[in-house]
Amino acid sequence: MQDKMLVPPWLEPLLTASFFSVCRTHGDAARSECNMFCLDCGSDGAFCFYCRSSRHKDHQVIQIRRSSYHDVVRVSEIQKVLDISGVQTYVINSARVLFLNERPQPKTGKGVAHICEICGRSLLDPFRFCSLGCKLVGIKRNGNASFTLEGNNEEAMGRSSSRIGTFREEEELREGLQQDIYPATPSPPPSSGRRRKGIPHRAPFGSS
Repeated sequence: MQDKMLVPPWLEPLLTASFFSVCRTHGDAARSECNMFCLDCGSDGAFCFYCRSSRHKDHQVIQIRRSSYHDVVRVSEIQKVLDISGVQTYVINSARVLFLNERPQPKTGKGVAHICEICGRSLLDPFRFCSLGCKLVGIKRNGNASFTLEGNNEEAMGRSSSRIGTFREEEELREGLQQDIYPATPSPPPSSGRRRKGIPHRAPFGSS
């Protein structure tokens, strides 16, 4: 009973839904990819843009996106309906997102300061979980977290957002994620403070 109070009924169906398949009804249409989920219906699973217009027009719907073959959701969408405090966020194409589920990772190397409490994945910042799925496991296991929105969450969200982006290059090197996580924009070489002298050229010999 306590878990149900801490976790909305649509969350587990969201985390177990299969996204990005072709819609059976609108397979020939241009936007037939099943990348949407209805929070009001919950158990309907993933559906496409056209299904939303016909069956979920006035419902709460979120769009799922994909990064490196893993499902993500924009923070701006999910934070309206869910307490995402404690979950690591990332920047993808200039949008702040978080992962729905745990992602496989090689053995954590030495010198990693922050790891997910559930799966041990290395994190950039002092968050507790790497994904919504791991936070769900943490709630069921310990009961010391919640997905229920409260009034004091705005301050926590502000703190978490201020830490995003500071470690973008570090995360790219640490995890080896694909380019859709952080667009490959090379940084300018550091200035050395001294201007390098050019190669001296000898003056031509004058004719005597």
